[in-house]
Amino acid sequence: MGIRDELGKDLAAQAGPGGLQTVSATVIDVTADGLVNLTMRGATVYGVACADSYRNRRAGDTVAVRRGAIPVVLWRLGADPGDTDEDTIKALAQEIALDAQVVRAARWGTTEPAGAGWQGPMTLYMRTTSDGQVELYGQLTVQTEPPPPPTPPRTPSPVTVSATSSGSWRGGRPDDYASNPMQGDWTGSGNRRGAWFYGSQIADACAGKTVASMKVQFTRARGSGSNSKRPLHVYLHGYTAPPSGQLALGAGPEELLQLSVGATGTATLPASWRAALASGSARGLAIYASGRSDYMAVTDGRITITFS
Repeated sequence: MGIRDELGKDLAAQAGPGGLQTVSATVIDVTADGLVNLTMRGATVYGVACADSYRNRRAGDTVAVRRGAIPVVLWRLGADPGDTDEDTIKALAQEIALDAQVVRAARWGTTEPAGAGWQGPMTLYMRTTSDGQVELYGQLTVQTEPPPPPTPPRTPSPVTVSATSSGSWRGGRPDDYASNPMQGDWTGSGNRRGAWFYGSQIADACAGKTVASMKVQFTRARGSGSNSKRPLHVYLHGYTAPPSGQLALGAGPEELLQLSVGATGTATLPASWRAALASGSARGLAIYASGRSDYMAVTDGRITITFS
C-alpha cells in the first residue's frame, strides 16, 4: 500500500461521522497527466487526482482536499482568479482577431455602391503577407477621404520548437540503456548526461526577429531517483544531432527549476543563452549531475520562443 492510500485511510478514520471532510494542502508540483504532488498534514503525497473544478493548477497553490481512502483535490483556496483570467482571455482574443482577415465585408455588383464615403480605385493592388493575411491597396483617381493610418508592424506570433531527438551519454558514448535524457548516477556505473537536439529549428525560427524570451518545458519521468523535488542542472550544447562519441557540454550549469517525480515545469532561459540559441552559436540543451542526489530522467524539452 502506498503512502497516498495510507494517509487517505488515516484521514478518513479521523473524520468520523459528521466530522470535517476536507483538509488544506499545498501543491508541490503538477504532473504531466494533470495529477498533483502535495504536502498534507506533514506528509508528502504523490499523484493525487483533482476535480475538474480545479483549473490552472500550479506549484504553490493552497488547495482543499477531500478526506477519504483516496484523497481528491476539490478546489484551490485564495483570491478570485477572475481578473487574471480576464486578462488572459483578452490577450487570446486579440491574437485571434489579428490572425483573422481585417476586411469587414466584400460585395460587388454592376452599379455604384449605396451610401457615403466610397472611393473608386483607379488600380487595385493585393498581396498575401507572411502571416497569410490578404492586404488590399487602392490607387485612387481622386482622393475624397483621408486614408487610415498605416497598420503598425505586428509582433510575430510565438513559436514552439520540439526536439527532433534526445538521449543520454555515459562513459564517453551514447547510453543504450537510457530511453530518456538523464542526469546523475544511481548505481555507481558513471554519471549520465542527457541532451535534446533541435537541428537548426531554433535559429531558423529567430532569423530576422527580435527575441523577447525563450521558455523550456521539462517533465520528470517516474521510476528514476528519489521522489522528492530535485533540481535540474541545465547546460547548452552545440550539436544539431546526437554525437557518436562523448556529448560535450557548453555554458552552464543553471538550476532553472526543481521537479518532484512525475512533475512538469517551465523555466525561462537566461538572456545570454537566448542570444546564443537565436544566433546558432548554441544548438540545444543538456542536463548533467554527479552522484545519486539529483539523479533523474527527464522528457519533453519543448522550447517556446516569443518575439518583440
